[in-house]
Amino acid sequence: MSKIETTLPRPDLFRFTMPLTAALAAIFGFVGGNMVAQPWLGAVIGAVIGCAIAWVAETNLDKRTAVRWGVIAVLALAGLVFGNLGTAVSGALIGAVLGWAAYWLANSDYRSSVPIYYTPGQTLWHNTFKFICGLIFFFLVAPLIPVMWLSFNAEDFFTFTPEMLNFQAEGYSLKHYRDFLGTDEWMVPLKNSLIIAPIATVISVSLGTLAAIGLSQSHVPGRRAIMAILISPMIVPLIISATGMFFFYAPLGNWLEANLGLSQSFVGFVKVILAHAVLGIPFVIITVTATLVGFDRSLTRAAASMGAPPVRTFFQVQMPLILPGVISGGLFAFITSFDEVVVVLFVGSAQQQTLPWQMFTGLREQISPTILAAASILVAVSIMLLATVELLRRRSERLRGLSPA
Repeated sequence: MSKIETTLPRPDLFRFTMPLTAALAAIFGFVGGNMVAQPWLGAVIGAVIGCAIAWVAETNLDKRTAVRWGVIAVLALAGLVFGNLGTAVSGALIGAVLGWAAYWLANSDYRSSVPIYYTPGQTLWHNTFKFICGLIFFFLVAPLIPVMWLSFNAEDFFTFTPEMLNFQAEGYSLKHYRDFLGTDEWMVPLKNSLIIAPIATVISVSLGTLAAIGLSQSHVPGRRAIMAILISPMIVPLIISATGMFFFYAPLGNWLEANLGLSQSFVGFVKVILAHAVLGIPFVIITVTATLVGFDRSLTRAAASMGAPPVRTFFQVQMPLILPGVISGGLFAFITSFDEVVVVLFVGSAQQQTLPWQMFTGLREQISPTILAAASILVAVSIMLLATVELLRRRSERLRGLSPA
């Protein structure tokens, strides 16, 4: 038993644990009751179930694992008896949440992450703040769940079929992923995206890193104004940036074709790459600038005093320390270029059709469920890249001594 559990009195069952657990269960019951046009009846039944779970948790504090699995099993079985496999899965998830909440309240675990001297009001605000953050996270992530779920639909529909809701095997298929990976209609745009995004990322990282290092010097005149101009592409509405890029790159493309004899297709790729590089530079500048805040400039002065030229000092002293920030900025620039559709519609042509462009066209002209498979793949790639960014951020903090190793 932890120290907090031995020094803090347990909350009262009837005045604290049971009412809060019942309120949470009533919310679940209200939502479930809406599905059968009986929301208030569902809320009452949920409250009764919540009270029962709170009482069982209070009287079996030393059997947490067994009780929680028991609650999951009972609610899953109830969902299967009164509904189908889908309601059974929902019941299991609700049981997991209610079982955790009951013990979280009964064991005073809600105070385990706050100092022991916190008042009840401070403890309430601390946990309320975490709850609000969780709701915001759910609000941002929830729209992705139906998209990824529907991508396995066996039918050519954008809606859930009864077989899918009942979790029947015939309701699911990988046909949309096969259509995505096996047709030129989707593979050519994907190839174009994989050509444009990496090159635009390299340009963004090179120019953005140099700009961030230069603007981090205190003697640079007007560096605040320059910084504001350089990060303006991520502030200005994208449609305005796309319009400006169209009027800038169209004459440039005509000049390259007329005077250098470059092909129209090559010039189109050049225009799209440069436009996407402009959109990615602000992300590199911001992440590298944040990394340079904790950089010890005495290291570069020491290297210079030992005769190292500036280029060698940069690559052997400064770059290894700011590399996590550089890679993080590069990943953000890559995501920006890979997912961008507005600018490429203005600047590019049909030969530079990217994957987001194909998805936009598919939604506008023909509603193909293959778009869901493409969107799911993009979401998975973005999640992996953002996870990499987080790992690099933690490594950067360890290197700068901001967090323990």
